Amino acid sequence: MSNPLSPVAPPSAPGGEPGLDAGHIDELNSLDYWEGGAKELKTFRGHTQGLWSVSFSPDGLTLASGGSDRYVRIWDIETGRLLRSLRGHTHDIRQVAYSPDGQTLATSSEDRTIRLWNPTTGETTRLLFTRYDHGVTSISFSPDGLMLARAGQNKDIKIWEVTTGTELMTLLGKDQYDHNWSVCTAFCPDGIHLVAGSDIGKLRLYEVLPSGEEKCVHNGHWKDEEEEDETEVRGYFVEDIGGFQKPMEYWIGALTFTPDGKTLFSGSRDQTIKLYEMPTLREFRTLRGHTGWVRCLLVTKDGKVLISASDDGTVKMWDIQSGRVIRTLKPHNGAVRGIALSADERFLATASTDRTIKLWEGGA
Repeated sequence: MSNPLSPVAPPSAPGGEPGLDAGHIDELNSLDYWEGGAKELKTFRGHTQGLWSVSFSPDGLTLASGGSDRYVRIWDIETGRLLRSLRGHTHDIRQVAYSPDGQTLATSSEDRTIRLWNPTTGETTRLLFTRYDHGVTSISFSPDGLMLARAGQNKDIKIWEVTTGTELMTLLGKDQYDHNWSVCTAFCPDGIHLVAGSDIGKLRLYEVLPSGEEKCVHNGHWKDEEEEDETEVRGYFVEDIGGFQKPMEYWIGALTFTPDGKTLFSGSRDQTIKLYEMPTLREFRTLRGHTGWVRCLLVTKDGKVLISASDDGTVKMWDIQSGRVIRTLKPHNGAVRGIALSADERFLATASTDRTIKLWEGGA
């Protein structure tokens, strides 16, 4: 089967050997590949406002993006052509995510809803929301693609069955007096556990199946010495004031896991990335290097490289074992809010408030 990105010459191995392709994904050493170089291949233009999120389809043929212009846009990766614009949300689209089988595209919005789309036809197949929902800032598919979790300007986590749109459960912390928002969420690769990050920087580990119970709480990025300061307000839009209130100092911007599920990563408004052992949530390392809010995190399939995006306008690639930065990209003229890796991990997409998406190849 030919590579869908055939017009782009694959990277060559030392000695002039043919480069890697999707059929040899297991041979890709992500550390060598991204430390070897990063080349910008093309820029996708079409959004009229800043972008929040980008996602590769599992088949490697298309790229989906969403942002403040309220449109979901689907792009042909090979040609860079805009294939379709999906309209339905009435406020900023905060995240776009393909299901593992690529048959569904999920989008979450500050309009309080999640839409499930048929990415081929562009039709909305389901609209997920609850009566008391507020802006949805984060969504996460379970590894098997059967469940979808949402986090946002609510204290709880909701989980739906994707195929039927049935609400399966609500996850709530044991502390009934904790009314902080669960603004970020991610399923563990085991499909059983889920982690939620709050607007004050705390982490909660839930057992999704079978109990739905909170198993562990960690302070994460939150600082104990500021516990008494309850005057800082959350970052949501206030209609009567006509502006944004200030977000919490340690707001969790991103969560991700190593593929084996043994390590959790969290990125925060405090500009750091923290690493935790699973399932105890024992913190064992802090990565410093960004000078802005860490908004997005990815780990390569071989578990060797962590990729982070920040409001400081950079994308950093980290050697997970040593904690060192192996490469820094400054791909945009604005904050980088979304990053995605293609299924074969040869290509990286970056999305920014400068309204563009850029495609990168490593090993150059």
